[in-house]
Amino acid sequence: MVAHSAVQVEIVPWGSQRYIQSLGLRFEVLRRPLGMVFDPAVFLDEVNDVHLVALQNDWVLGCMILSSAEDGVKMRQVAVEQREQRLGVGSEMIRFAEQYAKEMGYKAILVHARDSAVPFYLKHDYELVGDGFFEVGIPHHAMRKSFVD
Repeated sequence: MVAHSAVQVEIVPWGSQRYIQSLGLRFEVLRRPLGMVFDPAVFLDEVNDVHLVALQNDWVLGCMILSSAEDGVKMRQVAVEQREQRLGVGSEMIRFAEQYAKEMGYKAILVHARDSAVPFYLKHDYELVGDGFFEVGIPHHAMRKSFVD
């Protein structure tokens, strides 16, 4: 498989067309496989978060949310289109998110990774924190990457 060379990552406004595309992607990749329904009320809580999308030819291939947390910034709702996974889209989003976090003065990025995603985050130098736990009915692990000045 060949990595994407033309993927662009950018911050998009909450409620924008690209944000709406990211909602659909998150539903297809993260929620539908767990039998979860689409509840638009949940997304009202995201108005103050930072929304990243990975684009190719003006189409959303991946997305993530960054939320302020007490001891850093929390990365969540990370999703990449199924057919685009393992082609570098997630890695591009991680690089962008880390640079953004550093520029905003955060000292760490935190993530609750599904078991299936733990190897991906380990590859990007995230460390496991504590024991595993269940979230949305499936196993997760808290992970963290601290930035050194």
